[in-house]
This record gives sequence, structure tokens and C-alpha cells, in this order.
Amino acid sequence: MTPDISDYVNKGERPTMSEVIDRLHQAGVHSGLGAFSPPGTRPPLVGLAVPEDFALPEGYVRHYQATDDGERIEPILMFSPDHQFLDAAGQPIAIPADRVVPPGLAPPGLPIRRIVIPAPAESGRPGR
Repeated sequence: MTPDISDYVNKGERPTMSEVIDRLHQAGVHSGLGAFSPPGTRPPLVGLAVPEDFALPEGYVRHYQATDDGERIEPILMFSPDHQFLDAAGQPIAIPADRVVPPGLAPPGLPIRRIVIPAPAESGRPGR
């Protein structure tokens, strides 16, 4: 039988989403809601905004994210994991561990502007 969320929440109880996901993980459920990390445990990456109409050179990718509330965040510029960047002497360029492109390594023509993460939605908002 497929587990149901009601198997992990007692009648009348109003746990936070983080508590529900933690309970699912403790029970070994890693599908459905259990496939997600609890809210706030993996904050969005902040990087350079990359407009949809900007043609990305080889080795760069757009990284799409959303807030814990499900609000889309504008894409940031990241290094592709499948590309090796070389300097003018042909030596490998060190890529940040998080692969977020710093301003000094942005491709020519990209307007340099960091994204702003939207503030969390108010709890108790209708429809939330």
C-alpha cells in the first residue's frame, strides 16, 4: 500500500512542512513530499542575473531556482559541470565549488547585476 500523508500527521495536528518532511524521512519515505529537503535547509544561490535573451557562450548555464514558497527566482549564471575553462596561457581556471560565476569571470556583454531573493510569503495568506 502506498503511504499517505495522513499516516504521518495525527488528526487535528498542524505540523510545519519541515516537520512533515522530517517525519517522512525518518520513516524512510523519499518520494512525493519526502523527495524534498525541509524548507530553509537549502537556501537559494545568489549570483549574477542572466536574462533569458542573453546568448550563453559555451560552458555557461542558466540555473533556475524557487523559494520555499514556490516563487520563481530569476536565473543565475553558473559554470557548466561539463566544461573546462582555460586562461590565456592554456592553464585551467579554478571554478568555485558552488559553480556560481563571479563578476570577474562573466562572459563579455553580460550586464553585471546580482539577483535579489524575494522575501518569504506571509504565513496565513489566503491560498497558501
